[in-house]
Amino acid sequence: MSYVVLDNTVFYEAVAWVNENFTEIPKDDLLRLYAYYKIANGMRHESNNKQPIVSAFKANAIMQVSHLINIAQDRYSALVEKLKQMD
Repeated sequence: MSYVVLDNTVFYEAVAWVNENFTEIPKDDLLRLYAYYKIANGMRHESNNKQPIVSAFKANAIMQVSHLINIAQDRYSALVEKLKQMD
């Protein structure tokens, strides 16, 4: 049996970049990044009763990418690279 070892360095560098630049990222891309991040880390969305509309958008974003569990880190990193090029 062989095992695949993933190098998460690119993903974590992408996360750091988003944390530093999130105010300049379009809202729909932020929702995608949020969903990819949650899925990549095996997390689920927790609703926020103080902001039900935001919570609904986040839940919807996660539902749209929930089938991507195995490639969520790659999609996150790829979207960040695209956003960096737009800078």
